[in-house]
Amino acid sequence: MLVFSSVDALKGLLEKKRPASLGFVPTMGALHEGHLKLVDTAKEQNDLVIVSIFVNPAQFNNKNDLLRYPRNLEKDLEMLKERGCDIVFAPTEEEIYPPEYKEPDLQLGVLEDVMEGQFRPGHFKGVVMVVKRLFEIISPDKAYFGQKDFQQVAVVRQLNAVYELVPEIIACPTVREDSGLAMSSRNELLSEDEKRQAAIIFKTLVALRSRAATQIDPQSLKEWAVKNIEENSTLKPEYVEIVKESTLEPLSKFNGSPAVACIAAWAGKVRLIDNLPIFP
Repeated sequence: MLVFSSVDALKGLLEKKRPASLGFVPTMGALHEGHLKLVDTAKEQNDLVIVSIFVNPAQFNNKNDLLRYPRNLEKDLEMLKERGCDIVFAPTEEEIYPPEYKEPDLQLGVLEDVMEGQFRPGHFKGVVMVVKRLFEIISPDKAYFGQKDFQQVAVVRQLNAVYELVPEIIACPTVREDSGLAMSSRNELLSEDEKRQAAIIFKTLVALRSRAATQIDPQSLKEWAVKNIEENSTLKPEYVEIVKESTLEPLSKFNGSPAVACIAAWAGKVRLIDNLPIFP
């Protein structure tokens, strides 16, 4: 496994030895089984796989959140080597955002106004910045993202469409712990009790999906979900939304079209998100 921190060095290698198919998995490190499943899928579908590890400051609207984000590059490299990753790109902030860097001017519309966009202003602007830059450096044929970050996947698809970028965007299923809790780097910051409490998020999503089959009012379902989390755990819900799968617009009524239920909640000082299709 090769490890690069320099943009020029990585691009130089890829220009000399371009594979027939290049898969790319962008991460912020603190890797877990969810990330490794993305690597597995990329390896199955490509001749060469690159994983990036870069904690992108541009997508943190809360400075304390950035400072607390878990980092362990040595452990991440060991995990990727064991999984058969070919190349790791672990650049500095200066490599990703050099003085001549120009920020993309992408209008995301409703994609950045709802859910994560509403509660984390500027977050998706930072996502667009780093993903576009990484795509331009690596020029992958396929790029792999976890479905847990459902809204982020929609933003990346929009980025690709507007700028006519190369990679096919592949969203892979959310990987969960035995309790149902979606695997996340932020889970490292949870106490054992907070982890147990956080299982309520997935349980609520599953129950919400079941209730949606017989209920026509999304608003009452959202109110029930908030109440269920508050009454059965110590978590503090930030939002519960039921949105159109294609546009992420909040649903006012069910009409049979694909819909996704999304939840964000605080477990102590750790913010967790999850989602589940309720009408696939």
